[in-house]
Amino acid sequence: MNSIELFAGCGGMGLGISRSGFSTNRVIEINSDCCATIRANKKKPLPHVAQWPLLQEDVRNVDFTKHERKVQLISGGPPCQPFSRGGLHGAETDPRNLFPEAVRAVREIKPHAFIFENVDGLARDQFARYFEYIRLQLRFPTIPARCGEDWRDHLARLQQEETGGRRDGLHYGVVADVLNAADYGLPQKRKRVFFVGFRADLGVEWSFPKPTHSREALAWSMRYGDYWERHRVPSRRREVPKNLRNVEIGRLDPPRSKPWRTVRDAIADLPDPFQEPDAASVYENHFFQPGARSYKGHTGSPKDEPAKTLKAGVHGVPGGENMLLHEDGNVRYFSVREAARLQGFPDAFRFEGAWSETMRQLGNAVPVTVAELLASDIRRRVASHACDEDSS
Repeated sequence: MNSIELFAGCGGMGLGISRSGFSTNRVIEINSDCCATIRANKKKPLPHVAQWPLLQEDVRNVDFTKHERKVQLISGGPPCQPFSRGGLHGAETDPRNLFPEAVRAVREIKPHAFIFENVDGLARDQFARYFEYIRLQLRFPTIPARCGEDWRDHLARLQQEETGGRRDGLHYGVVADVLNAADYGLPQKRKRVFFVGFRADLGVEWSFPKPTHSREALAWSMRYGDYWERHRVPSRRREVPKNLRNVEIGRLDPPRSKPWRTVRDAIADLPDPFQEPDAASVYENHFFQPGARSYKGHTGSPKDEPAKTLKAGVHGVPGGENMLLHEDGNVRYFSVREAARLQGFPDAFRFEGAWSETMRQLGNAVPVTVAELLASDIRRRVASHACDEDSS
């Protein structure tokens, strides 16, 4: 089965989808640094990425009609700045709002399914109507906005289509939800909105996979399980984080889910780049970055919790963000390799560019493991339908 990746960034979602079994027909990204990262991994060659047909282009200039009905999945993360908590909240007035291009790609390709990701800020009350507008555009991609039509008027027409009971032409069943990547095994508290749709004629009934990891299980592992022993932490240094101390759990009834993965889980085997400057000769992109400082609201990520959300920032890494908080209160920036692990990238994945640029790529990336989880489930459903078609 084939896929196309829009707004690919440095390739997090694309890598996860490729690892789920989809064959990538096209990877589209405009940013030169992101494209340099993808090309570096194609050259290595890194499994899956080596076969990507990369197109460095503005998605608004791409004609998708040649891929019509040849692609089973479209994916991508349209630029998040229009809806980011750290941005200007311009939404539909922000020229970086490229959700209409995602809808156009669906309209022209007519895939079996799609998956799009964005910041959880899009789910805020102030964007509630626009959130619904995005969902309905994806549901009815063949009903585009008219020339000069205000988005609110277009929304009204889409709402009439949905309530009118007419189901002629191309349309999709669309579900949307905010997922916390920590609940699916990523060592990072990262909440993002995902839109997933299946072409209506497939008759697919789908919901997001249930979480596999939990805060309660992590608390249990620290109090009664093997967390500290596994990491060989001396008894005098074992301290359950404040956020986990009040979690109600029973010793004889451990949670059925797996524990949230922590920063320590993710990077314990990596040498400290400050103490071992030669670490980068063994682990790619693993070097010390000076200048980290802590201040109110920006205190770094403790080792024994999932990391705080990695952030990109409009002008590089925001001050005080993307830091590791040591037990003694000292902080340092995560190395690029450490941050890559927090996003689910394999150690063989190389990032190109200065530290601030590579951290921006990582802050904007879709976690590889979350993308693989969702795409694997979508692929099973699409493959099941294909088998049903073959037997009919």
